[in-house]
Amino acid sequence: MATAAPDDVVGRWKTESRGGIVEIAKCGSSICGKLVSSDGLKADPALKDVNNKDESLRSRPLKNLVLLKGFTRKKDEWSGGTIYNAEDGGTYKATITMQDADHLKLKGCIVWPLCKTQTWTRLN
Repeated sequence: MATAAPDDVVGRWKTESRGGIVEIAKCGSSICGKLVSSDGLKADPALKDVNNKDESLRSRPLKNLVLLKGFTRKKDEWSGGTIYNAEDGGTYKATITMQDADHLKLKGCIVWPLCKTQTWTRLN
């Protein structure tokens, strides 16, 4: 596999579940990703972060919420960052690896080896 360029992850991506669309952008020397749409947001654009483990954050809107942050580029992957899962209100350690120009693999872990991997597809 060819090494992905650092900017290859920048763009809009469709998640595997709930019709999520995450926009990944450069954030300084890192990357970050915000939720721009989902099945839930289509049904209720004012949807709140009601499952957050921190009660003080449960009234914040899910639209444009930063889900991915804190990543460092290491060769062909972004690692050391976190992903926030609004479904269970948890934040997990994450790694992002480009599979090809239109697919990335995102692995989130509670602790190793308790991980879940999703493949996200680029939206053009």
